[in-house]
Amino acid sequence: MLTFNPGWDENAQKIVSFQDVREIQEHLKQNKIDIGTPIEENSSGPASFMIVDPDGNPILIDQHV
Repeated sequence: MLTFNPGWDENAQKIVSFQDVREIQEHLKQNKIDIGTPIEENSSGPASFMIVDPDGNPILIDQHV
């Protein structure tokens, strides 16, 4: 599984500026990408969702901050 962590750098340290996981989710939805179980759009803070690439590989978008 490939994992992306908005809000963290490559050492799992918080970064100041990043695109919120809900914005990423909305962008994918607008481009007709199936995001499975969506994150509540009006929520904030930690959240995650998963997509599957064309080869069947799962990709986790997992925000901890």
